[in-house]
Amino acid sequence: MIIVDDLSTDDSKEIVERYSQKDHRIRLIRLEHKSGPARARNKAISEAKGRYIAFLDADDIWLETKLEQQLEFMKAHDSAFSFTGYSIYHGNGNFGEKVIDSNTLDIITYRDLLKKSCTVGCSTVILDRTKLPKIEMVNIRTGQDYALWLMLLRESGLIAHNFKRRLTGYRLLEGSISRNKFKKAKRQWQIYREIENINFFSAIYFMFFYAKNAVFRK
Repeated sequence: MIIVDDLSTDDSKEIVERYSQKDHRIRLIRLEHKSGPARARNKAISEAKGRYIAFLDADDIWLETKLEQQLEFMKAHDSAFSFTGYSIYHGNGNFGEKVIDSNTLDIITYRDLLKKSCTVGCSTVILDRTKLPKIEMVNIRTGQDYALWLMLLRESGLIAHNFKRRLTGYRLLEGSISRNKFKKAKRQWQIYREIENINFFSAIYFMFFYAKNAVFRK
């Protein structure tokens, strides 16, 4: 467990240090400068030695058996890239009833992901680094994970497998960037044009599907 502390202002550092003294598998890395999520995640990835990479953002939670269930699923499907459904997580410790993307496509391709036919939550993902190109997130303010998923599927030619179980809780904070639809659309366009280098008319085509899915997603 590699925990990267991006200069937190609460007592996270002290809590992790206490646990790391009890369990040598827990490792704390504290960044010297405030760096943002992409660099924090990349630092953890660069320090990881294992075959599989799984992400857990600070405000999200996993069910206790998430890793066990998902790795069994990946091995059964010879999967290099898998993700799960997730629920909105409330501060009272309870999952919301709404499950995100638990009944969509069984697998997604690069083109599916360009259309945003399925939402791949960062904390739901497990990657097999032996089957994928270099895992490194683009240093943009938001959407780093989505840009990485696109790059991995494009460069590997592989697919991502949807493990249709709710194994992750996602805490949605008021005022967060992820709740601003205009900023999300602007970020989507930036990824199409500047990171994926998609031509203008193709980007318009994919934005149509992105907008449609954003409006009609249940």
